Amino acid sequence: MTKETKNWPDLAIGLYERLTGRNAEITYEFEDFELHVPSSASEDASHARWKMNGALRISTRETEGQR
Repeated sequence: MTKETKNWPDLAIGLYERLTGRNAEITYEFEDFELHVPSSASEDASHARWKMNGALRISTRETEGQR
């Protein structure tokens, strides 16, 4: 059973934990992409509007101290 993520920090931590040590890279390409980013995980959160063009790369790597 998959645990449902209820907030942004938990989502970021879960993604980091899955990728760390796997030399993983995720690349997203955007063209006239608009995202409404919530200020919180609540239903009545206000939103900031972000517009994106280009690439966003998220990568992780394991360092000596993490082994």
